[in-house]
Amino acid sequence: MTVFTINGKSLIVDCGVLFPDANQPGVDLLLPDLDALKSIAGDVVGVFLTHGHEDHIGGVSYLLRAVGDVPVVGSRFTLALLAPKLAEAKVDASLVEVREGDRTSLGPFDLEFFAVNHSIPDGLAVAITTAAGTALHTGDFKLDQTPLDGRVTDLRGFALLADRGIDVLLIDSTNADVPGFGITERELAPAMDQVFTSTPGRVVVSSFASHVHRIQQVIDAAHRHGRKVAYYGRSMERNMSIAQQLGYLTVPPGVLITARAARDLAPDKVALVCTGSQGEPMAALARMARGEHAIRITSGDTVLLASSLVPGNENAVADVVNGLVDQGAQVVHKGIAKVHVSSHATAGELLYVYNMLTPRFVIPVHGESRHLAANAAIAVQSGISSERIHSLRNGHTVTLDETGLHQSGAHPVRDLVVVDRRISEDAAQTLTERRQLAVAGIVTVLGIVETYSQRLAEPLEVLTVGVDHAGEWSPRLAAGITDRLLSAMRDGTQDLEQLERTARNAADRWLSRKFSSPPACAVLLVEDPPPAANEPAAGEADGTS
Repeated sequence: MTVFTINGKSLIVDCGVLFPDANQPGVDLLLPDLDALKSIAGDVVGVFLTHGHEDHIGGVSYLLRAVGDVPVVGSRFTLALLAPKLAEAKVDASLVEVREGDRTSLGPFDLEFFAVNHSIPDGLAVAITTAAGTALHTGDFKLDQTPLDGRVTDLRGFALLADRGIDVLLIDSTNADVPGFGITERELAPAMDQVFTSTPGRVVVSSFASHVHRIQQVIDAAHRHGRKVAYYGRSMERNMSIAQQLGYLTVPPGVLITARAARDLAPDKVALVCTGSQGEPMAALARMARGEHAIRITSGDTVLLASSLVPGNENAVADVVNGLVDQGAQVVHKGIAKVHVSSHATAGELLYVYNMLTPRFVIPVHGESRHLAANAAIAVQSGISSERIHSLRNGHTVTLDETGLHQSGAHPVRDLVVVDRRISEDAAQTLTERRQLAVAGIVTVLGIVETYSQRLAEPLEVLTVGVDHAGEWSPRLAAGITDRLLSAMRDGTQDLEQLERTARNAADRWLSRKFSSPPACAVLLVEDPPPAANEPAAGEADGTS
C-alpha cells in the first residue's frame, strides 16, 4: 500500500495482505497498519488497484472500513475479483472501472493508466500527476513480448510519458536480483505438452488460483490430448469462473467437468487443476499428498507444480512433494523442466525501462530488502545518481517539492494480525502465547479455596495438554503451589484474583526450573463460601475435620 498526499487530500494505491508463516499459528492474514490512516480518513479521495492479486487487493475491505466509502478504481478483472470479497465482508463500495489509455481525476490527482503484462489479466500502471509533479507507479509487471493474451506492457505509452517528464518512478523490484531477460509464457507449451504425452495416469496441475494464463495453457494442452479438466479448490473455481464469464479464459465445449465427475473417469482421460502450490496444509494438493483427498494419487500420475516457490514455503512444499512421490507420482517443477516463468521484470528488463524513462528520482517498491537494493543498483547502472534513489522502509514518507525528493519522516507501523476475520487488538501477546502452546503445551491448575479458614477445600488438580511425563512431576508442582497459597492466606490475602496471581507466579517459577521450554500455565481458583451459622463446616458432620 502506498499513500500519495497533496494539499490535504490523499490517494491510496493498492491495499494487500500477507499470509502467515509457521511462526504465526491461527492467523488468517496480515494487513498493513491502517492505524496510520486514521488522521487522514476523511481526506482520502479514492483507492486505485494495480491488479487483482491478494497482496494488492486482499486488504481493501478492511481499508474501506477505516477510511469510508470512497471510490475504488481498477480494471474490469481486478474489480470482478474484488467485488465478492467486499460482499462477503458486507462492505459497500463505489467501484469505478477503467482500462489502459483512460484518464480520470480524483480530487487533486490526475490519473493516466497503462497496460502492463503480469501473471494475471488486466494489470495497470498509473501515472499520478499533481501540482508537485508526476509519479509513475508500475505495479507488478514484466516485458513479455508475446504474451498469451497479446496484451504487452505499454512501452510506447511509457515513452510518451517520459517525454513529458517523470519526476518519481516507483518500480517493481521482485525479480531485480535475477539477471538477464525472462522467457515468454509461450515457451512453456512444449514442456507442458510433454507432460501430457508421457503421463499414463492423471495429470494434476497446481498453480496460483489467479494465474488465468497458466490455466489457459493447461486447458489447451488437455484439449489437445483428449482429457477433461476439473478444478479443485474454492478460490480456483471462483476465479476461473469469473475469468471465463468475462472472456479472459476460453474453455472449449465439453472440456470442463465437475470434480465429482472427474473421479469416475479413467485416469488417462482427466487433468486436475488445483490450489496448493505453496504447500498450504489445507489446500487440495497437500491433502492429496497426505492421502486425505477424494482423489487418490497412484503410480502413473504426474503432478506439475506450475508456479514459483514463495520464499519461506520451502519446507512445506518439500513435504508435499515427498508425500506425492511416496504415493508413486512423478513430480515436475520449474527446477527440472520449463513449466513456469516468473511474472516480474528481471534485471535486464528493469535496466531497459530505466534507460527509456530516465526518471528524475526512483523509489524501488514491491520486494524484500535484497530486491530493493538490487533494483537501486540497476538504477545506478543506468546513470541515475544514488542520491536520487530512495530505498524506503515501511512507514517512511518522502516529499517531492521544488527542492527535489527527500525523506521527510516516518510513521511507526506494524503488521495488523487478522484472526477469525477480525483485527486482533493484542496480536503480540496472542501470538506469543500460541507459539508457547505449540512448542511446550499447557498446564492448568484447578483449586477450591476457603479464604475464611485459610485452607484448600480439596487438593489442587493439575491438568496437562501436550506435556510429557506429567504424572511424574505434577504432584510436586501441586505441592509447591499449595504451600504458596496457604502462606498467602495466612498472611491475610483473601482476594481471589490476587491468590490466582500468587499461584500462577509460583507455577511459572517451578515450571521454568523444570523445563528448558516451559509450558504455558493457567490457574483457576474457585472460592468455597463459609457455611451458614447453623451448618457444620466441611468434615464436621462425620467428625473427621
